Amino acid sequence: MSVSQESFHAALMNPSAAIPKGLLDAVAQPAGRRFSVYRNNVAVSLTEAMHQAFPVITKLLGAQNMDGLSGIFLRKHPPSSPLMMFYGEEFPEFLAGMKQLSHIGYLPDVAQLELALRRSYHAADSEPAPADALAVPPEDIMRARLGFAPSMRVLRSDWPIYSIWRFNTEDNAPKPDPAAQDVLITRAEYDPVPHLLPEGGAHWIAGLQAGQTIGGAFEDTANHFPEFDLGATLALLLQGGAITSVTIERLAT
Repeated sequence: MSVSQESFHAALMNPSAAIPKGLLDAVAQPAGRRFSVYRNNVAVSLTEAMHQAFPVITKLLGAQNMDGLSGIFLRKHPPSSPLMMFYGEEFPEFLAGMKQLSHIGYLPDVAQLELALRRSYHAADSEPAPADALAVPPEDIMRARLGFAPSMRVLRSDWPIYSIWRFNTEDNAPKPDPAAQDVLITRAEYDPVPHLLPEGGAHWIAGLQAGQTIGGAFEDTANHFPEFDLGATLALLLQGGAITSVTIERLAT
């Protein structure tokens, strides 16, 4: 009796499932014990992958709790790709749906930040714009449109996700204050780095990504965030190598 791929995969991902009937080992003997060992090794490997992918979540919840969550997550979201860099994509949404964790409201957004760091790490390489690309008169700067590196990420949250991440990854980092925070991720070198954006920074960058000029996005952002610091936000993008092109809109003559 042959074993379907579906039943084999279902049993492999669920440690409480029965071993598929008819499953034989290399010497045509029932593969019960061998299959159990293999299934356990797969579960251990995927649990370890979750620890590595979400170290801050692991620290916040504790390793044992993360082990348990990883097992539940595995049964609901088995790997869809052999590439481990994609495993855990659904984890932030999974956390948001866990009623037992609803009292820790910031967990999904922190997981989203960790996922964004991983995506940034694996994003395509790009060349930053020349250092003097914006060394033009102020009126030209305001007419410029920007292109961004594939590795750049922007997150908006009602929680202090940058401060939570920093407190759990850096020695002597200050305790997070209860405040909404937006985060910019850049990858100037090999590893992505998160930066706390000034208020309105994420709104301004979203405008640029939608095709607005620096000036147009600034006017729109200033209407929503009067204290928006354009210079500080632009500096983060430049220092992080996140700007790949500068196109200045010429006035008609």
